[in-house]
Amino acid sequence: MALVTTLNEQFDRVAMHAVRRELLELQAESVGLPLWTVPLPWPCSNEQYEARMRDLCARAVAEHVDAMAFGDLFLADIRAYREKQLASTGLTPIFPVWQIPTAELARTMIASGLRAKITCVDPKVLPREFAGRDFDSQFLADLPPQIDPCGENGEFHSFVYDGPGFRQPINITVGEIVERDGFVFADVARSPLW
Repeated sequence: MALVTTLNEQFDRVAMHAVRRELLELQAESVGLPLWTVPLPWPCSNEQYEARMRDLCARAVAEHVDAMAFGDLFLADIRAYREKQLASTGLTPIFPVWQIPTAELARTMIASGLRAKITCVDPKVLPREFAGRDFDSQFLADLPPQIDPCGENGEFHSFVYDGPGFRQPINITVGEIVERDGFVFADVARSPLW
C-alpha cells in the first residue's frame, strides 16, 4: 500500500494544490505509508501524463499491488477516464467515497477531526480570501451556495495536516498568497519547531 501523487518537476510541488514535497513526505510519514511520486514536466501534455502514469501502474503491478483508490466523488467523466486508463494495467480502480453527498462528507470529515488548509482557489468562482483558510465548519458556512463543499469541481484544493490515522499533526504555517495562472495559491510550509 502507498500514497500516490504527481509533482510538477520544475516547482517540486503538487500541480494544482501547490503543496511542497516536504509536506507530502511528512504527511505520508505521519500516516505510516510510503509515498510514490510521479514527476511531471511543466508544462505537461496529456500524453506525457498518461505515459508517466503507465509507468506508475507497471511499478504497482510489479510490487504486487492489485488496486488503486481514488477520491472522486461524482464527476462521471473523470471516473470513466480513470477506469479506461486502468483497464489494461491489471489494477482495479476503487472509488470509496463515490456519490456520498458532498455536504454530508465534508461535515463528517470535519467532525472526525480532519484538519486541512485551503491551498488554492479558483477566483472565478470563489473569493481569493478563501486561500489559506482552515477547512472547517465556518469555511463550509461561508461558501457561496453554488460551490461544492468538497471542491469537486476544482473550486478549491487543500492540504490535510491532521486527522484520523495521523500519528501526529504536521505543524504548518501559511505564508504568501499569490495569484498565478488564473488561480490564487496560499504557500503552506512547515512551521519551525519551537
